[in-house]
Amino acid sequence: MTNISQAWGAGPSDRFETLAAPFRPIFARIRERAVTRDVERILPREEIGWLRDAGFSTLRLPVEHDGLGFTLPELFGLLIELSEADPNITNAFRSHLGFTEDVLNAPASPWRDAWLKHLGNREIVGSGFSELGEGKIGTWSTRLVRHGDGWLLNGEKYYTTGSLYADWITLGAADGEGNPIGALVPTGAEGVEILDDWDGFGQALSASGTARFKDVAISDDLLKPTALRFPYSGGFFQLVHLASLAGIGRAAAGDLSRHVAERKRVYGRGNAARTAQDPQVLQVVGKVRGAAYAAGAITLKAADALQRSYQAHQSGDADAKAEADRNADLEVSQSVTVVTSLILDASTILFDALGASAAKRSHGLDRHWRNARTIASHNPRIYHDRVVGDFAVNGTTPAPHGGIGVADTTQQAKAIA
Repeated sequence: MTNISQAWGAGPSDRFETLAAPFRPIFARIRERAVTRDVERILPREEIGWLRDAGFSTLRLPVEHDGLGFTLPELFGLLIELSEADPNITNAFRSHLGFTEDVLNAPASPWRDAWLKHLGNREIVGSGFSELGEGKIGTWSTRLVRHGDGWLLNGEKYYTTGSLYADWITLGAADGEGNPIGALVPTGAEGVEILDDWDGFGQALSASGTARFKDVAISDDLLKPTALRFPYSGGFFQLVHLASLAGIGRAAAGDLSRHVAERKRVYGRGNAARTAQDPQVLQVVGKVRGAAYAAGAITLKAADALQRSYQAHQSGDADAKAEADRNADLEVSQSVTVVTSLILDASTILFDALGASAAKRSHGLDRHWRNARTIASHNPRIYHDRVVGDFAVNGTTPAPHGGIGVADTTQQAKAIA
C-alpha cells in the first residue's frame, strides 16, 4: 500500500510514488525486526547493506553520475518512510546525505569529480565533527598537520553518527596554525578506531559514539577545498531530524492501531464490549495519527524551502541566494518546536489507549518516545523559537548555527563592550 492509500497524503511530487516503490519492500523488511534490534542492541549493519545495494546512498546524486536524481522534497519524503521503519538508520545516513550536498554545491574541480565518483560507487560517509571536552565553539582539538608529502591526523571525535557503517568519515580539524581544515578519512585506515560506545537511552543503534585517530596518514587529495559546509546545511541537518520525528509518529500510530485492534480486555469504566469500538480510545488513536500526519506535512513544506535555496545557488544570483538561505533557515526553525511537541506528545498519550501490558519491553512502544526525545535534544528547540521571534519582531537574519563547545568569554566581553 502506498502513502496515499494509507491517508498519509500525496508525496512531494507526481513521480514520488514511482521513486519510492523500490524502497518500500526494503523498509518493510527493516521494520520487521526493529523492536528486536532495539531490545537486544543489534546494530543494523545488514539493513544498511540492503539500502546501499538498492542505491539509497545515491538518492540526491544526478542520474549521469550513477545516482537517482531525487529533489530535496523527494529525499525528505523517503526519509520519513525510512524513519517509520527505523529512525536509527535515518540518523546513520544523516552525515552521508549532508556530505552529498557538500559535493553537489561545490564548484567544478578535480575534488568534486572524484567525490561524485566515490558516491556513485555507493560508498558511504560518516560523521566526524563533534568533540567532547572544553574546546571553544568553532575550534577543534583534533589536529591535521603536514608530514612529508602528506598529513598526519591525531585526535578524538564523538557523536560520530553512522561511522561504524561507513567507508569514509568526513571531519573537521585544525592545521598546524590552528586554522580549520576539512578532510575525508578512510574508516579502514591504519590508526582509525571507531567505538560503539554511545549510551543514550534513544537512537542507540545509530552508532553515534567515539572515533579515535592516531597518526593517520592523509594524502592531499583527501582534503576538502574548504572547511565550510553547503549554504543551507543548518536547515538541512535539522530537517533530517524532523523527518525522523515524523516517521516515528507514523510508526507509533501504526503500532497503536494494531494493539487496539488486537486488544480483548476492557476496563469496567469503558464504553464498549471491545476496545476497538470504544470512542474514547479511538479518539486517542486519531490524535496520535493526526500528529504524525501534521509532522510529515510540515516537514515536506520546509523541504520546499531547502530546494529553493539549492536552486538559488545553482543560479548564481547573490540576492536570490541570500534570501533563499535565510528563508530556508527560518522555515525549518518555525517547524522545529511544532513537530517536536506533536511527536513527543503523541508517543506519550498512545499509552492512554492501552493497558499496563503496553509497557512490556517486548512490545517496544517505549522506543518511540525514547527515540523522539533523543532526536529532539539536538539543537535545542528553545533557540529556534528565539531566532524566529527575533526575525518576526526585529527583522534579524538568523546567525549561523555555530556548533557547540565552551563559550569564548573573550569574544563575549568584546561584544558586550
